[in-house]
Amino acid sequence: MLDLFGHTDEATIGEIAARHAAIRGGGVESEKQFRELLQALPAAIYTTDAEGRITFFNRACIDFAGRTPRIGEMWCVTWKLYLPDGTPLPHEECPMAIALKQNRPVRDVEAVAERPDGSRICFMPYPTPLRDGDGRLIGAVNMLVDITARKHAEQRMMLLTAEVDHRSNNLLAVIQAMLRLTKANTAEEFQASFQGRLSALAHVQRLFSASRWTGASLRTIVEEELRPYASEDGKRISIAGDDIRLPATLAQAIAVAIHELATNAAKYGSLSTPSGRLDISWVADGTEPLVLRWSESGGPGVREPTRKGFGVGAIDGVIRNLRGTITRQWRAEGLFCELSFPEIVGCSLKSPMLPQQC
Repeated sequence: MLDLFGHTDEATIGEIAARHAAIRGGGVESEKQFRELLQALPAAIYTTDAEGRITFFNRACIDFAGRTPRIGEMWCVTWKLYLPDGTPLPHEECPMAIALKQNRPVRDVEAVAERPDGSRICFMPYPTPLRDGDGRLIGAVNMLVDITARKHAEQRMMLLTAEVDHRSNNLLAVIQAMLRLTKANTAEEFQASFQGRLSALAHVQRLFSASRWTGASLRTIVEEELRPYASEDGKRISIAGDDIRLPATLAQAIAVAIHELATNAAKYGSLSTPSGRLDISWVADGTEPLVLRWSESGGPGVREPTRKGFGVGAIDGVIRNLRGTITRQWRAEGLFCELSFPEIVGCSLKSPMLPQQC
């Protein structure tokens, strides 16, 4: 009747109809054996007379319909019927009714059955007329195949496809913005800068793919961007903050910002010397703005630059796109930055995690 994937053999219901016609002359015992066979099948199967009154239903029909049909009911074993778009489907217009009225099998249609408890299932009916030896219509047999799981899988696939399409468009927009913001004096310098930013975005996309597009871990983003600069004893970089699952746009912005800050620190700041240290922390509870703090110490002395560098422009650009803010302080001990993102509402928080060294 059904293969391992729940698909229906198109010939099955026809075979049932043929077997029914063949045994009608075989007496009561043959009819009893045939009904016992139908009772043992996992698919919901019932028969009607030529007027559409139910003459038989198997146990699977009860499970399917969530009710016990009554012999003599018209057309359907189900309680309420709908078209796939939710439009009510009168029983006298159901596929079984059409098969009997037009004396033809009905195929390749879908419907939705509502049980008395309000639950709904999607199904495909296979109503087939039954005829006697002279070809006269004597009734019909119907098999109802539950396709709810398949429809849910199709819906999930459509949602995933739409999500991937949205993410792709968003990612291309971010890359275009980065391309506009990336400037350099030489082609080699441009390539190095742009390639680094692109790598940061690519890593975020891998995180989203691994989580089935449910979000990206802020802690993982920070750890991976700073991993190349960590010392062997694990004391050069300190990361503190509850782990947070970030939406795509916010994760991309933070990845680019951390990449640029780390690149600048490796060239001119605390990560450029063995004695330098970096402390990064954040605070968010899902309703307040996400505030991320970057604090360098132990490196060479820093002064506020007289002109805005290319990396500063890139950071400011991606943060402004999210209506975020960034403040910088060139302290004697090193650069201090505070990044604030107002649209953190809706991100799920994981269990609090203690500060760690990397």
